[in-house]
Amino acid sequence: MKHNIYIYILVMAGVTYLIRMLPLVLLKKKITSRYIKSFLYYVPYACLAAMTFPAILHSTANIYSALAGLIVAVIAAYRGKSLLTVALLACAAVFIVERIL
Repeated sequence: MKHNIYIYILVMAGVTYLIRMLPLVLLKKKITSRYIKSFLYYVPYACLAAMTFPAILHSTANIYSALAGLIVAVIAAYRGKSLLTVALLACAAVFIVERIL
């Protein structure tokens, strides 16, 4: 059973290395396509959103408090508030809705 863990770790390390190494080896010249550049620009944001969004909705005891925190955070971020302010406002919204429900 312990040997399986080492195999899993080796496979994950190999995949991680290949993902980082292949673009450097295969793409020698500068990317000039505006479409590809704009696509690559938004990939980190899309990945972060895809990983974070499900956790947001399942992080509280009630879906309504999670939605309230999400809505408050989106509004505060849209208005240009700092990351700390957005987080504090979202936490406060969740706390208030949890107390009401």
